[in-house]
Amino acid sequence: MKKIPPPKHLSAEARRLWVTLCDEYVIDDAAGLLLVRSALEAFDRLQGARVLLAKEGAVVRDRWGQSKPHPALGVERDAANRMHAALRALKLEPGAFGS
Repeated sequence: MKKIPPPKHLSAEARRLWVTLCDEYVIDDAAGLLLVRSALEAFDRLQGARVLLAKEGAVVRDRWGQSKPHPALGVERDAANRMHAALRALKLEPGAFGS
């Protein structure tokens, strides 16, 4: 079986997960690799949103001074949903890599 290198645009952590997932679950077909890529792109987006939320907080003030949820909360939620959907399509457990 030929090992497919991870996409270069993924974070170092996501590239490590790519190798682990592809090796441990023997994912080497085009559809499987596309799902792994989608899951890990969502993983990177999720991590980015979490970093931003840790820095800025979950609540922000709008131009009238009213509190509202940080827009990154939606990004975090949507990325987690996309990641979990890709993992389910692969029949893998989302907890496999710390979601």
